[in-house]
Amino acid sequence: MTNDHLIHTLKKGLIVSCQAPVDSPLHEPIIIAAMAQAAVNNGAVGVRIDTPVHIRAVRERVKVPIIGLWKQVIPKYDVYITPQFHHAVAVAVAGADIIAIDATTRHRPGGETVAEIITRIHQELNKPVIADVDTIESAKAAAAAGADVVATTLYGYTPKTNNDSPPSWELLTQMLEELTIPVICEGGISSPQMARHALNLGAYAVVVGTAITGIDLQVKNYQRIMQNGG
Repeated sequence: MTNDHLIHTLKKGLIVSCQAPVDSPLHEPIIIAAMAQAAVNNGAVGVRIDTPVHIRAVRERVKVPIIGLWKQVIPKYDVYITPQFHHAVAVAVAGADIIAIDATTRHRPGGETVAEIITRIHQELNKPVIADVDTIESAKAAAAAGADVVATTLYGYTPKTNNDSPPSWELLTQMLEELTIPVICEGGISSPQMARHALNLGAYAVVVGTAITGIDLQVKNYQRIMQNGG
């Protein structure tokens, strides 16, 4: 399957992010893989998976595209989604079809630029890249750097946007108007109606995580509101 065809399989579909906090019992690879299989069994066109161990477990259970990433906290750097090329290599070897990277304008460890990482992923791994961005500026820069897809993943999670809550329909609309590559809506989608709205605006596909697989956070939210009234 060519990279273009691989991306095309995601069009107008639901991608489910199957992740769990490291201190959660759900963090076990077999459980993440079961979540992914359940999502695919019910129509998800792809899954978004963190860490090589989890990607490997999921690869054994599903045939749909895996968007792989590796969250790594590196001292003195805010970038943590597949921050360096060697993390992308590990993700690819584990079985990911598409590599997601932080493509914000923040400084990266190792001195690699977004453009350099995207080029190496294309040339050395032959994998397409989803650029997780926070602003229209980083989206345009990622597209210029060769990203195959951009996603609104990091809106609300960077210094430039941390006073805002996702989803940002405005950012999504801007990206759709100014870019020629596919734009995925990710972040803050908490209902089927919101996912439908994203598609109606023109999103290529929609990623949903917490609202479907985030049991830990969902239960905390229920408890907080039930006990404290908000």
